[in-house]
Amino acid sequence: MKTIIVEGNKGFLFKKGKFIKMVEAGEYTSFNKRTYDIAKVNDKEIITNLKTDLNIFTQDENFINQTIVHEVKNGQIALHFVNDLFESVLQAGKHYFWNIDRTHSFIELDLSSPILIDSFPKSLLNDNRLIPYIKKIEINDKKIGVLYFDHKIQGLLNPGTYYYLNGNVSVDCPVLDTCLICQDILGQEILTNDKVTLRISCVCNYKITDYIKIVSEIDDYKNQLYIAIQLALRDYIGERNLDTILTSKKELSEYLSTSLKEKGALLYLDIEEVSVKDIVLPGEIRDIMNTVLIAEKKAQANVITRREEVASTRSLLNTARLMDENATLYKLKELEYVERICEKVGNINLTTGGDILSQLTTVLSSKKD
Repeated sequence: MKTIIVEGNKGFLFKKGKFIKMVEAGEYTSFNKRTYDIAKVNDKEIITNLKTDLNIFTQDENFINQTIVHEVKNGQIALHFVNDLFESVLQAGKHYFWNIDRTHSFIELDLSSPILIDSFPKSLLNDNRLIPYIKKIEINDKKIGVLYFDHKIQGLLNPGTYYYLNGNVSVDCPVLDTCLICQDILGQEILTNDKVTLRISCVCNYKITDYIKIVSEIDDYKNQLYIAIQLALRDYIGERNLDTILTSKKELSEYLSTSLKEKGALLYLDIEEVSVKDIVLPGEIRDIMNTVLIAEKKAQANVITRREEVASTRSLLNTARLMDENATLYKLKELEYVERICEKVGNINLTTGGDILSQLTTVLSSKKD
């Protein structure tokens, strides 16, 4: 039986299952229980067709001269480079490579430390082949990150992009806001002192004062702030009647801002302002108030109408008194009305004798009658 080892491959001769030597490309006759295992010559780790343990080949001097071995210790990985080009990531164990017409180099990475060594190539940080081994953290503008190694706080990360080794140490980085934060408190149903249920919405503006302590000492600061605002609303609304609350919306906002300052300090928050957005009444109460409002507006309209009628009557009375006392003014007023009437009259016949104004007045008066 013949075995052909093509160019670009190496053969390993076995006799009765025992390794004899490494052979070059060529044609070989298999007899007397001789067999051949074959491995490709390339940049990758040496793997034979039969996946033979490569350590048994180290007794062959040719194999030793044409290969390089690199051992990766437990708790480490190694970056493998061929002719200064990244090839693969090596796990713990011995790795054999062909050194024929190529050079190999390695960078060891300790999995017990998430900090990347200075010699780590920056060009490989976003290489898809290293995604399982690299932890990428991006901190956007107006944010700050709290860095954890194995659930222990290490410090703060300012806006930017950071890379860590994703090994035996867990790496986490919750992100917090550095700008003014606006939190809505929507639809809080609260009973007033006179047993009316109001639905109140407000908004709270605040900033974080201590990023380390707020994550290490406070459990869910947003929820605690939410509860504090709820309690402050209930304290204020529960002690006042509906009419008082509706007329003191500004006072309610001031009360919330003042009362939450101290609570915010305990949560490492600087409460800048708490404002009431909406106060929604129950449907029946709203209809009643609309009816009252309509009645008030109608009463105001009636008062204005009566006031204008009185003013108009007083003006007519003053005009009549002046005309009674002044004959010339009376005549002018009479001419004014005659002029208005004449605008609507077609032809008027007058005689030449007598006062024309008197005749015109008489004619118009008779036509009017």
